Amino acid sequence: MLITLEGIDGGGKTTVREALESTLPAERTVFTREPTDSWYGDAVYRSIGDDDADSIAELFLYTADHADHLSRVIRPALNDGNTVVSDRYSDSRYAYQGATLAGAIEEPMEYIRAIHEPFTRPPDATLYLDVPPEIGAERAGATNKFETAAYLRDVRENYERLMHAEPGRFHRIDATRPEAEVIETAREIAAGLLE
Repeated sequence: MLITLEGIDGGGKTTVREALESTLPAERTVFTREPTDSWYGDAVYRSIGDDDADSIAELFLYTADHADHLSRVIRPALNDGNTVVSDRYSDSRYAYQGATLAGAIEEPMEYIRAIHEPFTRPPDATLYLDVPPEIGAERAGATNKFETAAYLRDVRENYERLMHAEPGRFHRIDATRPEAEVIETAREIAAGLLE
């Protein structure tokens, strides 16, 4: 099973991933993230830090990182019978790059999904950590171009569209609640998925 953790910046995905790492069976669970720690991921991080990066080029850096992640980590782990938990995955690309490319490309989310469709592996379940854009930006520190409240508002709207299209896959978690409650909810959902 492929479980992904999604949501705008500042929602607590990394905190939830770390909590799940301490509770899910280590011998049968692979934890990973996007952008990855590969050289493709390094290129993505360099692009994130560049306010003048071309948005189309950036999309394809993320896409290359995702393709490598699938071939190097996700598919081998799933083929070995493991559960994979990924902190961000393809939905992040649809939501974030969909917002970045709005106005530059007609129907950007559909365009990005069409690029991924021939090769990606859809998640079986997604835990969506939901926070308002203002809280997300404040928590994230607005340290790069993707962490402003205005931008995160567009990203959150794209996530809403994704959830509307696949309501059975997404499990919305109110991440404005205290951290312990958010973690407990995520653990309960993950345990239920793995039963």
